[in-house]
Amino acid sequence: ILDPAINVTATAVRVPVMGGHSEALNIEFENDFDLSDIRMLLHQQEGITLKDDPTTNTYPMPLYSEGKNDVFVGRIRRDESQKNTLNMWVVSDNLRKGAATNAVQIAQLLVKKGLV
Repeated sequence: ILDPAINVTATAVRVPVMGGHSEALNIEFENDFDLSDIRMLLHQQEGITLKDDPTTNTYPMPLYSEGKNDVFVGRIRRDESQKNTLNMWVVSDNLRKGAATNAVQIAQLLVKKGLV
C-alpha cells in the first residue's frame, strides 16, 4: 500500500451504532469537477444536510441522523486512484429515511409538480 505506483482510496468506519445507515460512496463523473461546486450543490439540495469540515472533524455520523428525515453527507474528497471521481460518506436514519418516507416524499413532489 505504501508503493506510490498503487492507487488506493480508503474509508475507515467505526462500529457498532444504535441506529442509522451509512454508505461510503464512490462516484465517477464524465468530466472533471470542482469540490466546492459539489459541496454547494449538495448544500442547496432539499433533504440533504452537509456536514463536511475536516478542519473541525465535522462529518456525518448516525447519531446526527437519528429521528430526522434528512440525509447527511460529508467527507467529500477526490478519489486520487481514479480520474474524475470523488468519495463521500452518507448517513441517514434507517427507520425514518427508507422506503416509506421516500414513497411519501416522491408522492408529495408529484403533487407539487402537478403530475398527479
